[in-house]
Amino acid sequence: MPLTPNVSRLPKPYSVIKPHSRSVSSLPRPYRFHIGASYAGKPPDPQSRRLKTKSFAPDSEIGRWRDKTLAKYESAAADDHIGEDFFYVQDMRNQSGVALGLADGVGGWVDSGVDPSLFSQALMYHGHRYCKAAWAGEPETDPTQDYEEREQIEGWELSPRECLELAYRGVLRERGVPAGSSTACLLTLNASSGVLRSANLGDSGFSVIRSSSVIYQQRAQQHFFNCPKQLTKLPASTPVQSGSIIDSPDDADLSEMKLRDGDLVIAYTDGLSDNVFPTEIVSICSLVARQHALLAASPLYRHPGGSEPAAEQVLQDNAEDRLVQTIAERIVDYAQLCMSNKKRVSPFERAAAREGLHYRGGKVDDVTVLVALARETL
Repeated sequence: MPLTPNVSRLPKPYSVIKPHSRSVSSLPRPYRFHIGASYAGKPPDPQSRRLKTKSFAPDSEIGRWRDKTLAKYESAAADDHIGEDFFYVQDMRNQSGVALGLADGVGGWVDSGVDPSLFSQALMYHGHRYCKAAWAGEPETDPTQDYEEREQIEGWELSPRECLELAYRGVLRERGVPAGSSTACLLTLNASSGVLRSANLGDSGFSVIRSSSVIYQQRAQQHFFNCPKQLTKLPASTPVQSGSIIDSPDDADLSEMKLRDGDLVIAYTDGLSDNVFPTEIVSICSLVARQHALLAASPLYRHPGGSEPAAEQVLQDNAEDRLVQTIAERIVDYAQLCMSNKKRVSPFERAAAREGLHYRGGKVDDVTVLVALARETL
C-alpha cells in the first residue's frame, strides 16, 4: 500500500490552528514540545450483538472534560468518535513539562452491560488532574527570589508510575465506573532537562524516532496472545477470586531517556501497533516532514510582518504545531486503511502466526495516536 500523503488535506497558509506547543515559564526552559493528537473509533460490527450501555453524561465532570479534550484535537480523520480509547495532553505545574497519557478500554465488558470507555476515560481524567498540579521533575526555585519566596514553592514531583497509581485509585473510587479494565501508557516530557519518563502497562505503547530511525520501541506486556496486562475494577458483587485478570500499577514497565532536538515521540494504542509496522510509521513521518518543509519554503507561508525575531518564532512554532498534528492524522488515516485490508500482512497476523494461529490481514480496532516533537530552545 503506497504511503503517498494527501496534499489536499494539508493546512492552508496562515490557517487558524489550536496552539499545542508548551514552553512559557518564569524560568528559562531549554526544551519546547509541540504536541499533536488524532483518533478514530472502529466502525460498528453488524455481525455482533451490542448490548446497550451508558457512558458519562455530557454535563458530568468527566463528561465535560472528555468532550473538551476531543474538541481540542478534532480532525477530519476523527469523525468525533474515539471508541473505547482515551487520552490526555496536560501542561504540568509552572510549565515544567508536558504529560501524555493513553488508555485502551477492554471491550469484553460490554457483554456485562458495562461501557468499556468508562474506565479508560476516568483513568485519563484522574491522570490529567494529578499531572496538572505536579512538576515534571524536582520543583524549581528562582535563584533571584528571596529565601522566603523560594520556600513558598508549591507542588511535588510526579513520575508516570506514581501518576498511574493515583489515577487508578481515582477510578476505584469513581461511582460512575461500576466495572471495567484498561491498558495504560503514561509519559512525562521535562522542559528543563529534556528527559522522557514513562510507565506502560499492557499493549499500548510509544516509540522514539531520531533521524528517521526508531531508537526506542516500547515492548508490549501480555499474559498470553491478545490478552494484555490491564488495570481492572470488578463489580462490587464479584469476588476478587473470580479468575478475572487484575494487574497492578507496580507491573508497569518503566523507562527513562534523554531527548534531543528534533526527536519525535509517537504514543499509541494497539489499533496502531497491530496494523502498522514501525518502518511504515517512520516513512509517514518523513514524508509529512518533507512536505511541510517544502510548503514552509514557499512565499505563501512567509510571515507578512517581516523578519522580526518574535514574528519568525511565532511562525516557526505554528508550523511545527501543524507538522505534529498532520503526522498524527496521517498515521491514523493509514492505520484505518491497513486494518480493513485482509490481503496485506499485518503485525497482528505475524504475531498470531508465531503462536501457531491463522489470521489474515489487519485487526479492526479503535486507534489513538499522540505525537510530540522535542525542540531545544537555548
